[in-house]
Amino acid sequence: MLPFPKKIFLLAVALLLLAIASFGQVKSGAYRVMLNGLLSHSVPETGVLDAARDSTSCIFLDAREPREYAVSHISGAIYVGYDHFDLVNLPTNLPKDQRIVVYCSVGYRSEKVTEKLQKAGFSNVSNLYGGIFEWANHGLPVVNQKGVTNEVHAYSRSWGVWLKKGKKIYK
Repeated sequence: MLPFPKKIFLLAVALLLLAIASFGQVKSGAYRVMLNGLLSHSVPETGVLDAARDSTSCIFLDAREPREYAVSHISGAIYVGYDHFDLVNLPTNLPKDQRIVVYCSVGYRSEKVTEKLQKAGFSNVSNLYGGIFEWANHGLPVVNQKGVTNEVHAYSRSWGVWLKKGKKIYK
């Protein structure tokens, strides 16, 4: 007989497994704590190393605003925005079972766009856990219209603290 109710034990085990599963997804423990509080974890999440490894077989959607995308983005990413995101602006030939990874600065806006894509029937879509900040923090390349760059739009000074690598741009 367990010293506490079975439901509590199972809940504790589930939370432990969730914590272990998300442990390696971001480098900084403080960033991980912030993300776990910010995100609702309502959609599948992909770590940056997994996304980078599979980058040739998936489509990246950028859920930031135009000025952020212009500073830099993941190579080949399709701009979809957040404030004015609309499914009708997606490429018309995008298969609903295509692997899609949605990202923004840290993952909040992209989580909301991912929810909308799932509701629209996209079955293989996930949120990039830690966003482009964590992508850059791992030293993965970002590009702009001139090619590879070390600049990343840091959104604001308060959010920019989570961007550890690259040149922070606030314009």
